[in-house]
Amino acid sequence: MQGAARRRPFPAAAPGSPQPAGTLYPGRHGAVKNEDTFKTSPFHFDLWFYFTLQNWVLDFGRPIAMIILPLEWFPLNKPSAGDYFHMAYNVITPFLLLKLIERSPKTLPRSMVYVSIIMFVMGASIHLVGDSVNHRLIFSGYQHHLSVRENPIIKNLKPETLIDSFELLYYYDEYLGHSMWYIPFFLILFIYFTGCFTPVEEESRMPVAALLLMGPSSLYYWYLVTEGQIFILYIFTFFAMMALVMHQKRKGLVLDSNGLFLFYSFIITLVLIALWVGWLWNDKILRKKYPGVIYIPEPWAFYTLHMNNLHAAKESL
Repeated sequence: MQGAARRRPFPAAAPGSPQPAGTLYPGRHGAVKNEDTFKTSPFHFDLWFYFTLQNWVLDFGRPIAMIILPLEWFPLNKPSAGDYFHMAYNVITPFLLLKLIERSPKTLPRSMVYVSIIMFVMGASIHLVGDSVNHRLIFSGYQHHLSVRENPIIKNLKPETLIDSFELLYYYDEYLGHSMWYIPFFLILFIYFTGCFTPVEEESRMPVAALLLMGPSSLYYWYLVTEGQIFILYIFTFFAMMALVMHQKRKGLVLDSNGLFLFYSFIITLVLIALWVGWLWNDKILRKKYPGVIYIPEPWAFYTLHMNNLHAAKESL
């Protein structure tokens, strides 16, 4: 063609020679990146350790810090220590999830990851407000084992439309906030899990560090599922993991150390949930608050019903 420079074709690589990173291979379903081929992925001890530590301190520890620290330090009309813990959690957890995705040996769908992170932050922030008010109500006699309308401090509110406002707050805290928080959280974990497969049997072993972290990690997931009332979401995620493991096994692929850590943590979590439900199976008061086929009491409802009364009895002696 006149006036147009002809493009040179890329020189063909010699047979057996390594291809440059990012080379596109034409295939039946389009181009496939060379970086999507299987790579070795060592156990991410630093990320899993930080992840477990901040979960225990900033999530599980926030209501405990709010109860233990003196009210003079954090008045009821100001954010509590637990609220500051929650704020830190809302910043640190998305960062750790992004770093975890970055270390995946497989290229994962970035758009889905980013949207999930955005929803996670929104849901956790909504939960921050609702949870802050609901936990502060404990100091006024609010009992978590009772519904909003059955609580003594709520029954006598005038006008009665205020009760609707507290039910709206409870909805934002326990339903909308939890859904927007936990659905993207488990989705990101599952997306990461899809890249934790390797054709090398020797890589399907967990180091001692992974075994040490498995207990605290599983116990936290138990708290997350029971307190967040997200058993359906958890069990569907776990079933999806099992289905993926069986599907990849037919291809000759096995889980690497990070995949085994996550998968076994979910298995232990299921055992802990079964023990928790079995222990409280005949609790008539908690049965009233959690009717239906799926009966999984919240740990804080158990605390306000049994442990809080035990503490009050000891103080009266």
